[in-house]
Amino acid sequence: MSSTSSTSYRAVPHAAAVMTALLALLPIALGAQTTTKAAGMAFPDWPTSDGHGMLSYPWFASTGAKFLEHGHRLAGVLIGVSSIVLAAALWFGDSRRWVRHLGLVVVFLVVVQGILGGQRVLLDARGLAFIHGSTAALVFSYMWGIAVVTSRGWFTPAVSEESSSPSPTLSWLSILTYVAVYIQYVMGGLVRHQGQALVEHLIFAFVAALAILVLVVSAASTGQKWLLFPSLASGVLMLVQLVLGAGTWVTKYGFGDAGNPVYGSTEQVAFRTTHVLNGMLLFASVSVLVFRIQRLRWLATAATTPVSGPVSEHGFPLAGGIATPGGAR
Repeated sequence: MSSTSSTSYRAVPHAAAVMTALLALLPIALGAQTTTKAAGMAFPDWPTSDGHGMLSYPWFASTGAKFLEHGHRLAGVLIGVSSIVLAAALWFGDSRRWVRHLGLVVVFLVVVQGILGGQRVLLDARGLAFIHGSTAALVFSYMWGIAVVTSRGWFTPAVSEESSSPSPTLSWLSILTYVAVYIQYVMGGLVRHQGQALVEHLIFAFVAALAILVLVVSAASTGQKWLLFPSLASGVLMLVQLVLGAGTWVTKYGFGDAGNPVYGSTEQVAFRTTHVLNGMLLFASVSVLVFRIQRLRWLATAATTPVSGPVSEHGFPLAGGIATPGGAR
């Protein structure tokens, strides 16, 4: 099975995409800890910190809330630089116009994220903190999407004769699971930032977990090698997330003989922060699985739809090209 794209795998754009997606974990982790420690308003100003420039603030001399918040800001600068590097790598290293545009969009999204974070400080608005965190998950997912479309597997997915192509049902199941996991993440943000939707978040956790379980088993059962790792990762991360969620509940609200939870305790901070970070990793792994399923589904459909005439870089017929179902691509 091969791609209809006119390009082939390029190591530099893919490495830049993976690097950017991994580096994005840093502001996410620091942001989660900043929220957990209620350090979001450590500074009343932005983009300066107590009047200092972003890079001139004496970060290593600071402690507590200011250390966390400025660290989060510096991590934001780092991911901004990385997104620019990614956009340049795609623009000069990938001949697919739509992929080059993906790089420009990621820079725009990172800038918007930075502005949202800044406005949260200037307006002292917890609602904006919730939006900032919720959209961060989508940007993170988008970055992993770029990593998928620049990967070697995008051009030559590892398949075997015994494997089957993803069905339309699996394709829709993957999309619905993606939405369910995101809804669960957003409800978690409501709990963290607004103190709302606690019961809903708890109940929907099992809905999202069931959707992930069905998706993982269904994707793995196709025998497609390209789907095995993200399926396994999603399943493992889902189980870890349930355990972390239970730990977060006990350390924040108490349970049975667990005693009265202490706000800001080491255990509480560790569980709450790790729960958020693992949730983001889970969303990323489900995202990768969704992107790969949709790619394999598209390739399977294209393989049975021959095209007469010129085609675009996406494989779609251009003016004068006619696609007819029922034969080889």
